Parts: sequence; structure tokens; C-alpha cells
Amino acid sequence: MLSFELSYDELLTYQGTNPRPADFDAFWDKALLDLDSVPAEAEFVDAVDFPLTTATAQHLYFTGTGGYRVHAKVLRPAEPTGPAVLLFHGYGGEQPAWVDLLPYAARGFTVAALDVREQVGFRTSSQASNSFSLHHHLVHGLDDGPDGLLYKHVFLDTRRLADLIGELPEVDASRIATTGWSQGGGLSLVAAALTPSIKYVASVFPFLSDYQRTWDLNLETSPYDEIVTWFRKRDPRHLRQEEVFTTLGYIDIQHLAPRIQAELTLFTGLEDQICPPSTQFAAYNKVTSPKELRTYPDFGHDDLPGARDDIYQLIGTKL
Repeated sequence: MLSFELSYDELLTYQGTNPRPADFDAFWDKALLDLDSVPAEAEFVDAVDFPLTTATAQHLYFTGTGGYRVHAKVLRPAEPTGPAVLLFHGYGGEQPAWVDLLPYAARGFTVAALDVREQVGFRTSSQASNSFSLHHHLVHGLDDGPDGLLYKHVFLDTRRLADLIGELPEVDASRIATTGWSQGGGLSLVAAALTPSIKYVASVFPFLSDYQRTWDLNLETSPYDEIVTWFRKRDPRHLRQEEVFTTLGYIDIQHLAPRIQAELTLFTGLEDQICPPSTQFAAYNKVTSPKELRTYPDFGHDDLPGARDDIYQLIGTKL
């Protein structure tokens, strides 16, 4: 265990540090209603560069909040069995290759992989020419209040993707799983929190949790170093500290966690210096649905041995 972290017993009961805004639930209830008022304008386009006989590869484009055209890769099996899997990539990372989606399609599962807006260089006409960037998404829009936060809109994109995939004729909307690592782990929890019908979540060391805790730990490493940088550049005396962390609280997954109705398996490395264990436990401890914890005492933000195979088997079993 890292010397600056809580003991394992303390982690099991830790309830988080970052403040929860007083109107948190009303904020997200309104956000979901606002999303419903935005026509999805979904378009599935066959991917002619990846022909298959056992499935159809498609690019999905849909409109999210702010009129933003969002992209996802989708594999639709020729002989579907009903379930679907939603995949979310890491922070500033790239979507999976088509071939990475094939194992789920081989089981007859529909699988969709979201491009997080402004992180993957798959531009559409709704994006500004300089929209591709890597290291400021966490604090993007912070000066504009909670409605301006980029992640508010990313969170809503996960809900829209879940709805669109769940509406496909070959998909049983009650048999959808979400999974991802780091940012993807966080978004897999978000999708389940905002889409109560999701059945199962496999989340690996989730990002986007307990922001004030990361600042208290003085971790000046990516990605939470953005908070330190923001204070250095915008509020060097921390005169707005309470306001800043309260605003970030609207996009703190620990506060969304109680909404999750899906079964959850959390994978975490107890030596993680990128997404500290306490921030992950802050969310995990607030989940009230059936859940399981799988820890790796000697691993950090690493490729946890066996986890990918375990997730594949778990999703097959749970759905």
C-alpha cells in the first residue's frame, strides 16, 4: 500500500472528501430531461474498410448536447443473442480497433465503443478545428459553472449511447453491460448511474472521482494535476477553493454511484498513483447494488494480469 494512502481497512469504509452540491440530484434530473429534448439524429454508416461475414461494422453518429456530433464504433452480429456491451476508452486515449470488438460479437453480442468528445481525433463538422486536445478536459468549462463543464456533456453522451444501442431491434435493453479502464472505468459507472436499465458494470481503476481527495494527496501527476495547474494559473491564493471543488462535485462519480442499479465488479490496484485507491473506494462504497471488489496489492495503474479475460468471462456470465 502506498505510504500516503489510507490503510485497507480504512479504504473499505471511506466515504469521500469532495463536497456534494446541495442540488446535485436536481441538476442531473434536469440534465437528463434536457438531453431528451435534443433530437438524437442517429445515423449508422457501414464501415466499408472492415468487411465481415459474422457481423456488420458500422460508424454511429449521433447528436449530443450543444449540437455536438458524437461518434462510436458499433459491431452488430449476424446472429445476435440479445445482449450488448458498451466500451469506454481511457483519458485522452483512442477508441479500440475493430478487431478488439470481435470477441463480444463472436458471442452474438452487439458492441459499441464511444469516442469521448474532443479527446479522439475523429472530427466531424460540428467540431472546431482546434478541438483535439489532451490534458485539460477535467477542468474544461470550470469557469462557466456546472453547465459549462465538458464532462457534464460527456456523461450525457454515455446515456445517449446506451439508449440508442438499447433501441436496436436485436438488442435486449435489459441485458446491457458497460466496461472500461481509468476514464473508461469512470464512464462505465456513469453510464450505469444515468441508465438504470444497465445490468452489469466491470470498472477498472475508475478516474473522475473525489477530486478534493486527489488535491489533498498533493499528487501532481496526470490526470489530476490539472486541478493543481488550474489553481496555479487561475486562483493562486485559493480564494475560490470551495466554489471550485463544489462545482467539480457535479461531475464526481462518487455522487452518482448511489443511482447505480447494475451489478458491479471493481478492479483496482492498491499501488495506483494515477487514480488513488481512496478515490475509487469513495465511489465503490456508495454503490448499494450487488458488488464485488477485486484488488491487486502490488499493482498500480497497470495492465492488471488476467483482468481482461476475467471481464470478458464475467460479462458473458452476467448477461
